[in-house]
Amino acid sequence: MIECLLVGLGGFLGSVLRYLIGLMYVNTDSGFPLKTFIINILGAFVIGALSSIAMKYNVNSKVILFLKIGLCGGFTTFSTFALETQELLKNDRVGVAIIYVALSVVIGVTAVVLGENLFKNL
Repeated sequence: MIECLLVGLGGFLGSVLRYLIGLMYVNTDSGFPLKTFIINILGAFVIGALSSIAMKYNVNSKVILFLKIGLCGGFTTFSTFALETQELLKNDRVGVAIIYVALSVVIGVTAVVLGENLFKNL
């Protein structure tokens, strides 16, 4: 039961952080969903860093649940990414949609690798 509470608390904090970033003003005249993109790339970097740190320092599994599944899971948002992509396609913004998907996947995976590698040698 404590594990569920830890994931829930982490998810709460991650969701609040995502909401606060969503309040920031960002010029979206291009139609590119920049806020969601930034949130997901930052979350990918953090989860990569957390994975590396957790392995190196044998971090308690409850802390990992709180941070990786809870905080990062609540912070990042695949469903919003999918919805925004669908809306771009529906509004005939196919080029922007393709760029958004490609950059999200390539830079997201790169951010995980970068996060892991930067914290591997701490």
